[in-house]
Amino acid sequence: MSQQSQELQITSAPTRSILNDKWDVVLSNFLVKTSLGFGAGVLASVILFKRRAFPVWLGIGFGIGRGYSEGDAIFRSAAGLRKSTV
Repeated sequence: MSQQSQELQITSAPTRSILNDKWDVVLSNFLVKTSLGFGAGVLASVILFKRRAFPVWLGIGFGIGRGYSEGDAIFRSAAGLRKSTV
């Protein structure tokens, strides 16, 4: 194997690992946010709206939107995590 092909194999592995780690975080975050939205929608539906379906769908929609926006922020950031300044 030549020196150049070895360098290509070595440098491509960390990039794939970082991308896989980002996808893991994004998908788990998406599922958690959607589940929390579903739960809040069911709770609001039972307590406030006489068991109508629209609060559940609204909660799921908010969860999907929040998961998507946080996933977009993760993929756009350099390190995969958002930075906060204090």
